[in-house]
Amino acid sequence: MPDPFDAPPGMILAGGLSRRMGGGDKGLVPFAGRPLLSHVIDRMAPQLPAIALNANGDPARFARFGIEVVPDPVPGHPGPLAGVLAAMGWAEAGGAPWVITVPGDTPWLPGDLVPRLILAGEATEGFAVAASGGRLHPVCGLWPVRLRATLATDLAAGARRIGDWALSQGAARAEFPAGSPDPFANLNTPADFDPPGAVG
Repeated sequence: MPDPFDAPPGMILAGGLSRRMGGGDKGLVPFAGRPLLSHVIDRMAPQLPAIALNANGDPARFARFGIEVVPDPVPGHPGPLAGVLAAMGWAEAGGAPWVITVPGDTPWLPGDLVPRLILAGEATEGFAVAASGGRLHPVCGLWPVRLRATLATDLAAGARRIGDWALSQGAARAEFPAGSPDPFANLNTPADFDPPGAVG
């Protein structure tokens, strides 16, 4: 089991097509004066020993953030499960048995996300996904690298729903209190980028 005071590495998942934004890189869109991705990095950097970004295409466009960019290992943009597979492979290459993932469009992530995921995963050999207000937020997860081959096989067989797959493999639910703004709220449309409040 990972130690809450010795967290595994983490990967920000930003490999989607951002269809509701009209395409392009949602993480590069300005939000509260800075690229959205900057807010996610700032939330997670104090909680993780290393951070990488899962994104497809030319990695040079993310050079300003100073983090490694890892593409999906399978073609066709099959969703966040492909990002989890990329995270598992990246972590395994670095010798880590677990990896944390978070979405790249969620600027209010909890400051205690990582230790709470780890604590929730104590009974499942280090496997947990976030939940709040009765909703699962499975892109925020602690993933055992030992499931990499299983995930690759299931992706090839058509698995796409990240929450269903996580629960089917025995993930625990790490419950978080609701807040305002919602710590798991993600920005999906141009209107979301002009909120009434600022990032805290």
